Amino acid sequence: MNLSLSSLQAAIWGQFVGDAASLGTHWIYDLDDMARKFPGGIHGFETPKPGHYHEGKKSGDQTHYGDAALLLLESLAACGGQFRENDFGMRFESYFNSPNCKSYRDHATRETLEHLQKQPGNFQNGAGDDQLATVSRLAPVVVAYQKDEFPTMVDAIRRLTLVTQNHGTAVACATAHAVLLRTLLTGASFPDAFELTRKSRDVSCDGSDYFEFAYMLRELDVETATGRFGQSCPLPQSFPSALHAAWRHHDSFETAVLSTIRAGGDNAGRASMIGSWLGAIHGLEGIPSAWLEKLTARERITKAMEQLFTHLED
Repeated sequence: MNLSLSSLQAAIWGQFVGDAASLGTHWIYDLDDMARKFPGGIHGFETPKPGHYHEGKKSGDQTHYGDAALLLLESLAACGGQFRENDFGMRFESYFNSPNCKSYRDHATRETLEHLQKQPGNFQNGAGDDQLATVSRLAPVVVAYQKDEFPTMVDAIRRLTLVTQNHGTAVACATAHAVLLRTLLTGASFPDAFELTRKSRDVSCDGSDYFEFAYMLRELDVETATGRFGQSCPLPQSFPSALHAAWRHHDSFETAVLSTIRAGGDNAGRASMIGSWLGAIHGLEGIPSAWLEKLTARERITKAMEQLFTHLED
């Protein structure tokens, strides 16, 4: 495999950047309302307005997706580059159960915590949820397993998904996302990786269909196509929307991320995926340095990544 250190690092950084850039506009479905709230336009890293889901957070902070992704990155670093569902699960449960937690608890989080209350320590019985939880955080696992056999990575992605999402669609889309990202990390172009992933034996029929749908609408602008697929959280809507935006603007990290943010809805989950894919393509130099500098958790991410990559180089 032809692996670039810059691309491996940027796949992770891109995921965090895409999430944080969406914070202030996340879950705004009415684009006219978004325009009224931000009359100067959407440029990424907007501060949440009063009454917003992420009210109290500031520009540069992560959404709840990014908060969980950071827990995962730190878990991988602490476990020598191996995914351990018990370690990540305990970190997840402790963080989101804390009375001091300021992060939004979405459906996958709430139901997972309920399951853990009934079955303590069972970190393979997440919520019956088909939304964006796992796909928004999995880039560090793909990077950590990039030298392992393909089935080993797929198994780690499946175990990661089951921590918070015990749902076939979530497993299928997480696997498809991971296959696409792993292929991009070998140096393949986005169109080539897109086609290889669509045909992969490890991608389900439904997963392959999402690639087909995205390709069918490739001539439409991102706002229009996202409106056609649906702006909402469920993966049958959000996954093809993310694939479409990445296909349409795979030559520019910034344009691709901003286009999906401006399309509204669950833009943070989509931007997390797109950020990892285009980070893998363009490397660190392709991510705007000003965006990287805006990340509130930059030092924490850097520390965990240094620890993780030390293990990967051994």
